[in-house]
Amino acid sequence: MRWMSRWCGIVMVWAVLLGAADGARGDDGKLRIIVFGAHPDDAEFKAGGTAAKWARLGHHVKLVSVTNGDIGHWQMAGGPLAQRRTAEAAAADKVLGVTSQVLDIHDGELEPTLENRRLITRLIREWRADIVIAHRPWDYHPDHRYVGVLVQDAAFMVTVPFICPDTPPLQRNPVFLYSSDGFQKPYPFRADIAVAIDDVFAQKIDAIHELESQVYEGGANGSADFVAAVPPASDPAARKAWLRARWEDRQSQEANRFRDTLIQWYGEERGKAVKFAEAFEICEYGRRPGPDELRKLFPFFGE
Repeated sequence: MRWMSRWCGIVMVWAVLLGAADGARGDDGKLRIIVFGAHPDDAEFKAGGTAAKWARLGHHVKLVSVTNGDIGHWQMAGGPLAQRRTAEAAAADKVLGVTSQVLDIHDGELEPTLENRRLITRLIREWRADIVIAHRPWDYHPDHRYVGVLVQDAAFMVTVPFICPDTPPLQRNPVFLYSSDGFQKPYPFRADIAVAIDDVFAQKIDAIHELESQVYEGGANGSADFVAAVPPASDPAARKAWLRARWEDRQSQEANRFRDTLIQWYGEERGKAVKFAEAFEICEYGRRPGPDELRKLFPFFGE
């Protein structure tokens, strides 16, 4: 009887929370996407263009930094840096038209604990995500790796009622995606999806421009010499032109690397013409969408 009473209480909590969540969502028929990066720049770098395209169509996108970035600079650290980087991410995400969140976990100290798995599970549920994007779980940086592990471990668990019973479970497992990288072991990134971001490339540059501690000061691997080589803050036009040149090279390499995937989704003529792209790989632990569903989840392939 005591067990039954406890179970009934949990069911009542779910009912209340599900109603609140549905009310917050508004059930407007729009997609809900959550992107996890390890630091306050990773989600913007990896998926900022695609996030902007979703946001332009009225879909709901949230970029989450799982750590606060408090050692990600060569000259400052701790609380002041965490506050600075949180503000930078908020400014960048405002330019992209998306929601921003930075978790208060120390940079360089993220671990794949049960507590953190529950945290990620709750965030995905609270956003009621249709799509979840994160790093792959192998990477040069331990924070990147463990974000990948934590998000991967939350796949399926987001639908299990008695995990985190204080947060209503999702009725359907989201599509989980990895953002692109260049690492070869244990296997190279495979682009299942490539998104042309030519039309939002300038917007992405405007967003990344707000991440001053990283792009103009070099972050953890910066130096006085690095800063001296960058156009000064007093000349924002020159500074942004410097940034654009670097990112034109980066995003054009992405487009050329995944040209076959661009042609697959956009057709030969359009696919060959794409200058800048972002790419994603489907994680087999989440829902496995077919081509028709992917076109609904990425409603820009017909552009």
